[in-house]
Amino acid sequence: MTLFTEGSLADLVVDLEARARATNSVSELGFSLANDTYTLLGFRQALVFEGGGDDSRLLTVSGLARPTEDSPYLVWLRRTWPWLRQQLEANPGWFTPSSEAFNAANAPAGVMDGWSEWWPAGIFAVPLQRRSGETLGWVCFLLDQAPAEHQTKALAQLARSWSYCWEMLAGNPRPSWKIRWQKLSSRQRRMMALALGLFLLFPIRQSALAPAEVIALDAVAVTSPLDGVVKSIHVRPNQAVTAGQLLFSLDDTTLRNRLDVGQKSLAVADAELQATTQKAFDTPQSKGDLALLSGRVHEKRAELAAVQTQLARIDVLAGHEGIAVFGDPDDWLGRPVSTGERIMLLANPEKPGVLVHLPVADAIALNVGAALKLFLTVMPLSPLDARITETSYQAVLSPEGVASYRLRAVFEDAQQNVRIGLRGTAKVYGGWVCMGYYLLRRPLATLREWSGW
Repeated sequence: MTLFTEGSLADLVVDLEARARATNSVSELGFSLANDTYTLLGFRQALVFEGGGDDSRLLTVSGLARPTEDSPYLVWLRRTWPWLRQQLEANPGWFTPSSEAFNAANAPAGVMDGWSEWWPAGIFAVPLQRRSGETLGWVCFLLDQAPAEHQTKALAQLARSWSYCWEMLAGNPRPSWKIRWQKLSSRQRRMMALALGLFLLFPIRQSALAPAEVIALDAVAVTSPLDGVVKSIHVRPNQAVTAGQLLFSLDDTTLRNRLDVGQKSLAVADAELQATTQKAFDTPQSKGDLALLSGRVHEKRAELAAVQTQLARIDVLAGHEGIAVFGDPDDWLGRPVSTGERIMLLANPEKPGVLVHLPVADAIALNVGAALKLFLTVMPLSPLDARITETSYQAVLSPEGVASYRLRAVFEDAQQNVRIGLRGTAKVYGGWVCMGYYLLRRPLATLREWSGW
């Protein structure tokens, strides 16, 4: 046991009080209480608990910056402390399993096993209280034997200073809602209940937010006319094109080779037919081959015509004026495509619209003609008004991979000039409901899914 003279003990207490006053928060104060008092007691371990009721929790363990890990010791300590706190409230100070206040019958399972494994003979508990008597926390020292009388007196003096520092750092206590409700008079309670009822009955319009994009309502898909490989893209994304302008071309190497082979095959077939025709005057047998060779010539001509038709279609032209809407042209170069595969859209910029992907989780009842406000990313302070013209009944995956309903809308201002492709957030409006339904709609839906009623 550490021996102190009267002067050295007084100096130590003054030093510990000064360290406590120098802290800037309750956490720093708890760290000081758990570590700086080792010179006074020489404990095995010090524990600081915050709170004096059922919400009491472990704040500091000596030697640790933060007791955050879920070690077996800390799990046992969190399970044991609520019961131990109840025992210490009546008998603070030195406490051991052999004490009269120790009630092993009411102790949680495993208390004695954990005590014998991790704790020494006893624990010295010091409550820290407000000036009003409310408990702020506990400081517990694990010791092999009870502290001496001079140590006990020093701890009592320190407890008063620690309590004052804790109270100043924690500030005024905030009463719980239950206590605030109990302090109200009957008239005030009725008025608050009436105000709450009126608030829940207050009418409000349902709304939901969803990602949106400006699209062209009048757009034609430009597709690949045949199977092949994209050779070149002749326009840039969002470029204005005129009717008859070249949009893209497919590679013609394979078709050119087939054309050469077809032309030569047709020439061979014509030569065979001509030779057989001349022989037919002298050889009756050759007359029977004329029909076969003539059919072969027609077949070769048809094959050649088909190849020529395909060659005429490798250059795709714009059918009308519009804006070419597609992604990066480099992504298409050298890419194999099949017949009917969409390469780009030819959109009319004079008829913009809105495409909204409304997530299923946020869906509300919507009808054609419902109002919509579009907040574009490029101008969030200038919302655009629109009206819903189409709603999908089946949810599909949005570009973000979220199950959503597709909504289409037109701008109310026909002269609205917005660029196709701009993105933002759309706020869609549904019908009028009461505030209680608006606030509790999703919790009630979740409860119904969980409970099944």
